[in-house]
Amino acid sequence: MTAPATVPALDTLRAEAISALDAASDLDALLTWERAYLGPKGALTAFLRSLGNLPADQRPEAGRSANALKIELQATFSGRHADVERSAIADRLAAEALDVTLPGRPHPIGTVHPISAMIDELSDIFALMGFRTVYGPEVETGHYNFDLLNIPADHPARDVWDTMIVDTGAGGPEIVLRTHTSPMQARTMETSTPPVRVVVPGRCYRYEAQDSSHEWMVHQLEGLAVDERITMADLKGVLAELARQLFGPTRRIRFRCDFFPFVEPGVDFAVDCAICDGTGCRVCKHTGWLEMGGAGMVHPDVLRGVGYDPERYTGFAFGLGIARMVMMKYGVDDVRAFAAGDLRFLRQFASLTA
Repeated sequence: MTAPATVPALDTLRAEAISALDAASDLDALLTWERAYLGPKGALTAFLRSLGNLPADQRPEAGRSANALKIELQATFSGRHADVERSAIADRLAAEALDVTLPGRPHPIGTVHPISAMIDELSDIFALMGFRTVYGPEVETGHYNFDLLNIPADHPARDVWDTMIVDTGAGGPEIVLRTHTSPMQARTMETSTPPVRVVVPGRCYRYEAQDSSHEWMVHQLEGLAVDERITMADLKGVLAELARQLFGPTRRIRFRCDFFPFVEPGVDFAVDCAICDGTGCRVCKHTGWLEMGGAGMVHPDVLRGVGYDPERYTGFAFGLGIARMVMMKYGVDDVRAFAAGDLRFLRQFASLTA
């Protein structure tokens, strides 16, 4: 049987409820308190239900006191709930606060491609030897790509360049993707008077099979020097100094006779293979030597074609494979890696421009 509800019992309930409410420190504890004291099965509800056990003359006063306590507890709960909720929000905001004074997260950015880094390095090396760097068009006319380089239309050497032809020239000039940077020899000499010293880096295109040391698009560095009394010894000295600056004093160089229509005499310039240290590998075709490019003394017909007097002026020219130089310097064993776009490979060269 339920004990009679009395005002003193209500005072005890009030004291317990207020004490428990003050001790509730988070929203979960407040919800628990609300169920314990104000809920359908709470202590205050149980008190109100026991009013019927009181004598009739005590019920009105006990009911008024219980309702007054209910209003008081609800108001106190609402205030306490708002305080705890504000505190919880403040704590969450503090935990999630963004310090705008901190530096932003860095976004990953690219670095200079190893081919581009090598072009810059080569330009610096040749600048110290008196050469300036110039650039020319990649889409070229047959006139500059062939004719002015002593390779006329009926010349058999014209067939070996594996040319990518843009326009066959019916009704106009033949247009090709340049097969070498040598057209800038003629373009430079047409607009300059000796002495001339230039290097010409850029892309060249040839329709040929790809392997570990050949690509259909190649980066080449053309070099040209024209002046009075230039000899083959000057050419050898320039390329030997290039190899020393680029690969160090221990690398060996080799010159062998070769044929190029726009030079006479012509040589191929090679360096002992850094991949296998000259013992033979797939990159050097097991010869121990990797050809860097062709070179030679500018053919007299090329000088005449641009209005130079070959009796007065001589010159040398060379065309070097830039990718092969990167391969030699850094031990890369496949030229195709430079165009493959593999970030794991390219990131290895980030320090070149760091």
